[in-house]
Amino acid sequence: MNAPLLCVSSIAQSVVSGARSAVAVAQETLARADAYAAIQPQAWIARVPAAEVLAQARRVDARVAAGERPPLAGVPFAVKDNIDAAGLPTTVACPAFAFEPDESATVVSALLDAGALLIGKTNLDQFATGLVGTRSPYGIPACVFNRDYVSGGSSSGSAVVTAAGVVAFALGTDTAGSGRVPAAFNGLVGFKPTRGRWSTHGVFPACRSIDCVTVFAADAQGAALVDTVLAVFDGRDPYARQAPVAVAAAPRRIGVAQAGQLRFLGDAQSEALFELALQRTRAAGAELVPVDITPLLAAAQLLYAGPWIAERVAALGSFLREQPGAVHPVVRAIVQAGAGVSGVEVFEGLYRLQEYLRHAEGLWQDVDALLLPTAPTIYRISELLAEPVALNSNLGLYTNFVNLLDMSAVSVPAGYRDNGTGFGVSLIGPAWADRALLDFAARVTAPAARPPLDLGSPAAGGPATAPVALAVVGAHLHGQPLHWQLASRQARLVGSTHTARAYRLYAMAGPPPARPALVRRDDDGCAIAVEVYELDVAAFGSFVAEVQPPLAIGTIELADGRIVKGFVAEPRALEGATDVSALGGWRAYLAQASARP
Repeated sequence: MNAPLLCVSSIAQSVVSGARSAVAVAQETLARADAYAAIQPQAWIARVPAAEVLAQARRVDARVAAGERPPLAGVPFAVKDNIDAAGLPTTVACPAFAFEPDESATVVSALLDAGALLIGKTNLDQFATGLVGTRSPYGIPACVFNRDYVSGGSSSGSAVVTAAGVVAFALGTDTAGSGRVPAAFNGLVGFKPTRGRWSTHGVFPACRSIDCVTVFAADAQGAALVDTVLAVFDGRDPYARQAPVAVAAAPRRIGVAQAGQLRFLGDAQSEALFELALQRTRAAGAELVPVDITPLLAAAQLLYAGPWIAERVAALGSFLREQPGAVHPVVRAIVQAGAGVSGVEVFEGLYRLQEYLRHAEGLWQDVDALLLPTAPTIYRISELLAEPVALNSNLGLYTNFVNLLDMSAVSVPAGYRDNGTGFGVSLIGPAWADRALLDFAARVTAPAARPPLDLGSPAAGGPATAPVALAVVGAHLHGQPLHWQLASRQARLVGSTHTARAYRLYAMAGPPPARPALVRRDDDGCAIAVEVYELDVAAFGSFVAEVQPPLAIGTIELADGRIVKGFVAEPRALEGATDVSALGGWRAYLAQASARP
């Protein structure tokens, strides 16, 4: 199975015109769902029984035969399992929390009324807490193009079943980027409407005051068609809002970050793909206007480092307190931090947010929309398991502020890395700019062909090879910020030792994390403390591929005469660096630095 993406509008048109029946669409969808379930069964939490899917389809065909033209006639879809669908439990990826809803969420009912066919409920980061897809007892949905990598979360399963061509669209939710980051990684359009544009009645909240229901689709046109069905005021949702009568104009002035403000966390391919996206935006007739995004990034910190984490505690009620063992350990650690937030801290956070909102108001006086990377990079599943919180935070760098600052956004495909994983860019606008963003999105979407789906395990290798010994001297030491790059590759600690008395150690200048440079000086060297690890050849190769200049991997001589692989430095690494050789090692340098007043 390597099915192409399904087009929402073409399916609906074919069923309404009589060219195909909804029953035929349903039968094909069920076959695709069964086939892909052999590849990633963990994408689903519950499937609608086949007989009921076919019954839905027959009802749609009867409506068409009676002269109706349902806007989503016969279009198969899925919903994230924090959105109620009558007849299926809502688990929020926590079996002990599961409940049977009395009715479907407003958005699900509206889609069914519009003729869409519900196929099932999809997996998610538990309680919609995460941007990675690795925090569920139902398994870890992976990127459809390379299953070594995360799918993105929390709407992981919804992105996977759409990107695999099983359904034409899927609903997710988005508090911090969960409807956009998985879209980027899996080559989809991810549309996050203005808060209150789509009803959240019947949606289990993460942060109720800022949550949004979102959609994953093959293209912006499909997302727009879903929007025509769901953009209806729902009085049962206390956070629903009436859309203004005025329609936002097509964006002409596109804000981009000022020089030096974007970070790609060492992902050179992401940076190059973003530059191509800027070129497409100019070619589409837009003017690129540099803007200061520092206040936006500061606002983003409020979501998890500020009092909004307490809203996640409020969503869980007494469950977290009474059954903490039923909560995924990473989710539990994140949410429990909110239990100690005081009322004073809440108001202080609201005051800060209001200042950032005022900045955003001024921003829209200068530009019509922003163009930013959806996520700066992507990580392997093993890397996220080794460092689950910090790397997750990295993925939300350019998405966390959007809901807090009452913005609309759509992520569109912007190309693919050499490893097959998708890169996306986000068009971000003020509230109610939704349709203008969707209309412009098609003009900045990359024309690159999608990679093939990853449908099988890597082929077995040849004869076993000896592991590679690697000496690390600084940020990769155990307990240091980059050690996860070794832990995620199952590196085995051989021991702690020293180099030969032939090296100098420098603390390089530059942004955190602090990193050392090890340079050989036979005539004026010292013995420097190192840790030696063993890695399998494939793991070592992937590790080396991610080493960024001015560092590189060369050979290091140890005190006992062994020659191993290790970090070496280009001459430019010493520009502005501090010689710390006399301290004998990186840990001693860090201890001294932290002791300074």
